[in-house]
Amino acid sequence: MTSILAVSGSPSVNSRTELLVEHAVERLSVTGFDAGHLKVRELPAAELLSGRSDSPALRAAAEQIAAADGLIVATPVYKASYTGLLKAFLDLLPQSGLAGKTVLPLATGGSLAHVLTIDYALRPVLSALGARHVVAGSFLLDSHVEPLPGGGAQLRPEAELRLFDVVDEFIESLPSHVHGAATPASRSH
Repeated sequence: MTSILAVSGSPSVNSRTELLVEHAVERLSVTGFDAGHLKVRELPAAELLSGRSDSPALRAAAEQIAAADGLIVATPVYKASYTGLLKAFLDLLPQSGLAGKTVLPLATGGSLAHVLTIDYALRPVLSALGARHVVAGSFLLDSHVEPLPGGGAQLRPEAELRLFDVVDEFIESLPSHVHGAATPASRSH
């Protein structure tokens, strides 16, 4: 089964970015993918910030990335860029840590002024880590992701459609040998 790992770099326990990622992971799961979610904020902070790539937790996270056929890398936008938490984690990966991977970047933010964060901040580091292909990705406004009282999120219809479109593009961009999970005709919005 095709393995997809979503990595979210939000430091907040009330993260709309993580809710968006869960929405994407659910979409992938119902279309036949083995999709998981790695929340960087749950890794040991002292080990992460001191760059201890030999720590068991950080080594296990890097192994999850290595085992995945594709990655979603998601972040809220802080100070016109991806979070320092995500940067600290990506810095621990080997120079070719994303070699052969197809990557879907997702970002959330409070203003459309940050819409280019994916292209000018996140895409270069993903490419530098050797990603095979970084798909267009999507930036969504925080206000388009509404937390639900019992957990999960409600996305505005236009935001959900945009998310599903980029997830479908991501699926289509995976190497052909991992396409066995679902075909475009078998998926619906």
